[in-house]
Amino acid sequence: MSTLPVSSLNLSENLETNRIGPRLLKYLNALLDENGYVYVHGAPERYDYLELLGRLGEFVPQYDGSLVWDLKPEPGMDDVYHSKNTRPLVPHTEAYEFAGDPPRFLALWGVKQAEGQGGETTLADGYRFLSGLSDAQLEELRTRSYNWHSSEGLSMKGIHVNSTHPSLETRNGQTILRYSYNNVTTTGDGVLENYLEEGKKYFDAEHFAVSIETNCLLVWDNWRMIHSRNAFTDRSRHLKRVLIR
Repeated sequence: MSTLPVSSLNLSENLETNRIGPRLLKYLNALLDENGYVYVHGAPERYDYLELLGRLGEFVPQYDGSLVWDLKPEPGMDDVYHSKNTRPLVPHTEAYEFAGDPPRFLALWGVKQAEGQGGETTLADGYRFLSGLSDAQLEELRTRSYNWHSSEGLSMKGIHVNSTHPSLETRNGQTILRYSYNNVTTTGDGVLENYLEEGKKYFDAEHFAVSIETNCLLVWDNWRMIHSRNAFTDRSRHLKRVLIR
Protein backbone atom coordinates (compact mmCIF):
# COMPACT_ATOMS: atom_id res chain seq x y z
CA MET A 1 0.00 0.00 0.00
CA SER A 2 1.35 3.40 -0.99
CA THR A 3 1.05 6.42 1.32
CA LEU A 4 -2.63 7.04 1.93
CA PRO A 5 -4.29 10.40 1.28
CA VAL A 6 -5.16 12.48 4.33
CA SER A 7 -8.91 12.00 3.79
CA SER A 8 -9.26 8.20 3.93
CA LEU A 9 -11.75 5.60 5.14
CA ASN A 10 -10.52 2.07 5.95
CA LEU A 11 -13.37 -0.39 5.50
CA SER A 12 -11.38 -3.32 6.88
CA GLU A 13 -11.41 -1.63 10.30
CA ASN A 14 -14.97 -0.34 10.19
CA LEU A 15 -17.15 -2.60 8.05
CA GLU A 16 -19.20 -4.93 10.23
CA THR A 17 -21.17 -6.42 7.34
CA ASN A 18 -20.72 -6.20 3.56
CA ARG A 19 -22.59 -2.89 3.62
CA ILE A 20 -21.79 0.55 5.00
CA GLY A 21 -24.27 1.45 7.71
CA PRO A 22 -25.63 4.91 8.67
CA ARG A 23 -22.69 5.68 10.99
CA LEU A 24 -20.03 5.09 8.33
CA LEU A 25 -22.07 6.84 5.66
CA LYS A 26 -22.33 9.89 7.92
CA TYR A 27 -18.56 9.78 8.46
CA LEU A 28 -17.90 9.48 4.72
CA ASN A 29 -20.09 12.52 4.06
CA ALA A 30 -18.32 14.44 6.80
CA LEU A 31 -14.96 13.75 5.15
CA LEU A 32 -16.35 14.94 1.81
CA ASP A 33 -17.61 18.14 3.44
CA GLU A 34 -14.33 18.81 5.24
CA ASN A 35 -11.78 17.85 2.60
CA GLY A 36 -13.68 17.66 -0.67
CA TYR A 37 -12.70 14.02 -1.29
CA VAL A 38 -12.41 10.58 0.33
CA TYR A 39 -10.21 7.60 -0.51
CA VAL A 40 -11.91 4.33 0.51
CA HIS A 41 -9.68 1.27 0.95
CA GLY A 42 -9.68 -2.07 2.71
CA ALA A 43 -12.91 -3.23 1.07
CA PRO A 44 -13.71 -6.93 0.72
CA GLU A 45 -12.94 -8.44 -2.67
CA ARG A 46 -15.56 -7.48 -5.31
CA TYR A 47 -17.11 -4.96 -2.95
CA ASP A 48 -20.32 -3.42 -4.34
CA TYR A 49 -19.27 0.20 -4.73
CA LEU A 50 -22.37 0.97 -6.79
CA GLU A 51 -24.56 0.20 -3.78
CA LEU A 52 -22.49 2.54 -1.61
CA LEU A 53 -22.31 5.34 -4.17
CA GLY A 54 -26.03 5.13 -4.87
CA ARG A 55 -26.63 6.34 -1.32
CA LEU A 56 -24.75 9.57 -2.07
CA GLY A 57 -27.27 10.51 -4.75
CA GLU A 58 -28.71 9.62 -8.14
CA PHE A 59 -26.39 8.37 -10.87
CA VAL A 60 -26.01 10.67 -13.89
CA PRO A 61 -25.73 9.04 -17.34
CA GLN A 62 -22.30 9.22 -18.96
CA TYR A 63 -21.67 10.62 -22.44
CA ASP A 64 -22.80 7.37 -24.08
CA GLY A 65 -25.86 6.96 -21.86
CA SER A 66 -24.35 4.28 -19.62
CA LEU A 67 -24.19 4.68 -15.85
CA VAL A 68 -20.65 3.30 -15.52
CA TRP A 69 -17.79 4.63 -17.69
CA ASP A 70 -14.82 2.35 -18.31
CA LEU A 71 -11.51 4.20 -18.17
CA LYS A 72 -8.93 2.13 -20.00
CA PRO A 73 -6.81 2.84 -23.08
CA GLU A 74 -8.56 2.31 -26.40
CA PRO A 75 -6.90 1.64 -29.77
CA GLY A 76 -6.67 4.66 -32.05
CA MET A 77 -7.05 7.26 -29.29
CA ASP A 78 -3.41 7.85 -28.37
CA ASP A 79 -2.94 11.04 -30.38
CA VAL A 80 -5.96 12.99 -29.11
CA TYR A 81 -7.00 14.53 -25.82
CA HIS A 82 -9.20 11.85 -24.27
CA SER A 83 -9.71 10.03 -20.98
CA LYS A 84 -9.31 6.64 -22.67
CA ASN A 85 -5.62 6.75 -23.48
CA THR A 86 -2.35 6.91 -21.53
CA ARG A 87 -1.64 10.62 -21.91
CA PRO A 88 -1.84 13.18 -19.09
CA LEU A 89 -4.99 15.21 -18.65
CA VAL A 90 -5.08 18.93 -17.92
CA PRO A 91 -6.86 20.41 -14.88
CA HIS A 92 -10.65 20.39 -15.10
CA THR A 93 -13.88 19.75 -13.30
CA GLU A 94 -16.13 17.09 -14.81
CA ALA A 95 -19.16 17.59 -17.08
CA TYR A 96 -18.72 21.35 -17.35
CA GLU A 97 -20.38 21.08 -20.77
CA PHE A 98 -23.53 19.29 -19.53
CA ALA A 99 -26.81 21.17 -19.73
CA GLY A 100 -27.94 22.24 -16.27
CA ASP A 101 -25.81 21.63 -13.20
CA PRO A 102 -22.79 19.33 -13.39
CA PRO A 103 -22.90 16.19 -11.22
CA ARG A 104 -22.09 16.89 -7.60
CA PHE A 105 -19.81 13.90 -7.04
CA LEU A 106 -17.40 11.90 -9.20
CA ALA A 107 -16.20 8.46 -8.15
CA LEU A 108 -13.45 6.23 -9.54
CA TRP A 109 -12.62 2.74 -8.38
CA GLY A 110 -9.76 0.50 -9.37
CA VAL A 111 -10.30 -2.64 -11.42
CA LYS A 112 -6.60 -2.92 -12.29
CA GLN A 113 -3.99 -0.52 -10.91
CA ALA A 114 -1.30 0.64 -13.35
CA GLU A 115 2.03 -1.10 -12.88
CA GLY A 116 5.11 1.10 -12.87
CA GLN A 117 5.09 4.86 -12.61
CA GLY A 118 2.23 7.19 -13.48
CA GLY A 119 -1.52 6.96 -13.76
CA GLU A 120 -2.29 8.85 -10.54
CA THR A 121 -5.40 10.98 -10.25
CA THR A 122 -4.40 14.50 -9.16
CA LEU A 123 -6.63 16.83 -7.16
CA ALA A 124 -6.60 20.38 -5.83
CA ASP A 125 -9.17 22.30 -3.80
CA GLY A 126 -10.87 24.73 -6.17
CA TYR A 127 -12.51 26.68 -3.34
CA ARG A 128 -9.06 27.55 -2.00
CA PHE A 129 -8.18 28.77 -5.47
CA LEU A 130 -11.30 30.96 -5.58
CA SER A 131 -10.45 32.45 -2.19
CA GLY A 132 -7.35 34.00 -3.78
CA LEU A 133 -9.27 35.81 -6.52
CA SER A 134 -10.49 39.39 -6.20
CA ASP A 135 -14.13 40.31 -5.70
CA ALA A 136 -14.12 41.86 -9.18
CA GLN A 137 -12.81 38.63 -10.75
CA LEU A 138 -15.40 36.54 -8.92
CA GLU A 139 -18.20 38.85 -10.04
CA GLU A 140 -17.08 38.61 -13.66
CA LEU A 141 -16.97 34.81 -13.46
CA ARG A 142 -20.51 34.74 -12.05
CA THR A 143 -22.06 37.14 -14.55
CA ARG A 144 -20.40 36.21 -17.86
CA SER A 145 -21.36 33.03 -19.68
CA TYR A 146 -19.02 30.95 -21.83
CA ASN A 147 -19.32 28.03 -24.25
CA TRP A 148 -18.08 24.77 -22.75
CA HIS A 149 -17.58 21.84 -25.11
CA SER A 150 -16.61 18.17 -24.97
CA SER A 151 -13.14 16.84 -25.70
CA GLU A 152 -11.45 16.00 -28.99
CA GLY A 153 -11.56 12.30 -28.16
CA LEU A 154 -15.31 12.34 -27.59
CA SER A 155 -15.79 14.24 -30.85
CA MET A 156 -13.93 11.43 -32.64
CA LYS A 157 -16.51 9.06 -31.18
CA GLY A 158 -19.32 11.17 -32.59
CA ILE A 159 -20.20 12.65 -29.20
CA HIS A 160 -20.63 16.42 -29.33
CA VAL A 161 -21.84 18.09 -26.16
CA ASN A 162 -21.73 21.80 -25.45
CA SER A 163 -23.61 24.33 -23.35
CA THR A 164 -23.32 27.88 -22.13
CA HIS A 165 -22.74 28.65 -18.45
CA PRO A 166 -20.90 31.06 -16.16
CA SER A 167 -17.77 29.68 -14.53
CA LEU A 168 -19.33 30.14 -11.10
CA GLU A 169 -22.91 29.64 -9.94
CA THR A 170 -24.65 29.14 -6.61
CA ARG A 171 -27.16 26.42 -5.72
CA ASN A 172 -28.72 26.38 -2.25
CA GLY A 173 -25.79 28.33 -0.86
CA GLN A 174 -23.19 26.04 -2.50
CA THR A 175 -20.77 27.29 -5.16
CA ILE A 176 -20.56 25.38 -8.44
CA LEU A 177 -17.10 25.80 -9.92
CA ARG A 178 -16.65 25.00 -13.62
CA TYR A 179 -13.12 24.77 -14.93
CA SER A 180 -11.50 23.34 -18.05
CA TYR A 181 -8.08 24.44 -19.16
CA ASN A 182 -8.69 23.40 -22.76
CA ASN A 183 -12.39 22.84 -23.50
CA VAL A 184 -13.99 26.25 -23.12
CA THR A 185 -14.13 28.97 -25.77
CA THR A 186 -12.22 32.07 -24.74
CA THR A 187 -13.52 35.52 -25.62
CA GLY A 188 -10.30 37.50 -26.03
CA ASP A 189 -11.09 40.04 -23.32
CA GLY A 190 -8.72 38.45 -20.79
CA VAL A 191 -11.23 37.61 -18.06
CA LEU A 192 -11.61 33.91 -18.77
CA GLU A 193 -8.03 33.62 -19.99
CA ASN A 194 -6.70 34.96 -16.68
CA TYR A 195 -8.98 32.63 -14.74
CA LEU A 196 -7.70 29.62 -16.67
CA GLU A 197 -4.04 30.57 -16.36
CA GLU A 198 -4.27 31.41 -12.66
CA GLY A 199 -6.14 28.14 -12.09
CA LYS A 200 -3.44 26.17 -13.89
CA LYS A 201 -0.68 27.82 -11.84
CA TYR A 202 -2.58 27.11 -8.64
CA PHE A 203 -3.18 23.50 -9.62
CA ASP A 204 0.44 22.90 -10.58
CA ALA A 205 1.58 24.24 -7.21
CA GLU A 206 -1.07 22.77 -4.91
CA HIS A 207 -2.30 19.46 -6.33
CA PHE A 208 -1.74 16.10 -4.67
CA ALA A 209 -1.64 12.71 -6.38
CA VAL A 210 -3.69 9.62 -5.53
CA SER A 211 -2.81 6.21 -6.92
CA ILE A 212 -6.12 4.33 -7.00
CA GLU A 213 -5.23 0.78 -6.11
CA THR A 214 -7.17 -2.28 -7.25
CA ASN A 215 -10.50 -2.53 -5.35
CA CYS A 216 -10.12 0.95 -3.84
CA LEU A 217 -12.36 3.96 -4.41
CA LEU A 218 -11.75 7.69 -4.77
CA VAL A 219 -14.80 9.98 -4.59
CA TRP A 220 -14.78 13.78 -4.61
CA ASP A 221 -16.98 16.85 -4.71
CA ASN A 222 -17.06 17.82 -8.40
CA TRP A 223 -18.41 21.30 -7.62
CA ARG A 224 -15.31 21.99 -5.55
CA MET A 225 -12.29 19.92 -6.60
CA ILE A 226 -10.24 20.39 -9.78
CA HIS A 227 -8.61 17.21 -11.05
CA SER A 228 -6.38 15.76 -13.76
CA ARG A 229 -4.33 12.63 -14.43
CA ASN A 230 -0.66 11.77 -14.76
CA ALA A 231 0.54 9.93 -17.86
CA PHE A 232 1.25 6.21 -17.59
CA THR A 233 2.56 3.34 -19.73
CA ASP A 234 0.71 0.24 -18.49
CA ARG A 235 -2.17 -0.20 -20.95
CA SER A 236 -3.88 -2.71 -18.66
CA ARG A 237 -4.75 0.09 -16.21
CA HIS A 238 -8.52 0.05 -15.70
CA LEU A 239 -10.78 2.28 -13.62
CA LYS A 240 -14.55 2.59 -13.52
CA ARG A 241 -16.35 5.92 -13.09
CA VAL A 242 -19.76 7.08 -12.00
CA LEU A 243 -21.24 10.56 -11.82
CA ILE A 244 -23.66 11.41 -9.00
CA ARG A 245 -26.09 14.30 -8.67
